[in-house]
Amino acid sequence: MTALAEPSAPPVILASASTSRAHILRAAGVPHEIEPANLDEAEVKLSLARKGAPPPAVAETLAALKAQHVSRRHRGALVIGADQVLECEGQLFDKPADLDQARAHLMTLRGRRHTLMAGVSLVCNGDVIWRDNDQAHLEMRDLSDDFIEWYIEQMGDPICESVGAYKLEGLGAQLFSAIEGDFFSILGLPLLPLLGVLRDHGVVPS
Repeated sequence: MTALAEPSAPPVILASASTSRAHILRAAGVPHEIEPANLDEAEVKLSLARKGAPPPAVAETLAALKAQHVSRRHRGALVIGADQVLECEGQLFDKPADLDQARAHLMTLRGRRHTLMAGVSLVCNGDVIWRDNDQAHLEMRDLSDDFIEWYIEQMGDPICESVGAYKLEGLGAQLFSAIEGDFFSILGLPLLPLLGVLRDHGVVPS
């Protein structure tokens, strides 16, 4: 599918290695390139936590830092940065480093309600020209050990791309008993408000 952008529209770069975010943009008809920021996200999150930053601010700050890092190399481009933070009863979760950690995350989250916060920033020439954040509340079923093992075997390494070790667009839907929030934000990108801003810049048709 070819997006209908204005001839003068600036190029768009996604500062993320997330296949989910790239798929969301591609499916929505947003022409873009991909250039991961490759920041030490764990160190930034640790620093922000030490300063007492609330989880939504952590997501917003990381989203902006990723986009700014890439923006310095692409003058005039619109750079999208995004990040998610998962909080459950005061505990913050990062993306699992491997399947063993994914298993541990699922065992901790099962039978509990958690909040997923998604931050997104649009940066041009190093300046944040727009930012937004969204929250979703998810209640995970009280999963059996056998189900968790089956799920991990079926899904494999791709679940490590998700902060909650789930892929809601696939078998991850089976993990939950209730969800309150925007589908795209849960996948990692608050799409609808982002499309509004990209529309203002002629990237997508109005």
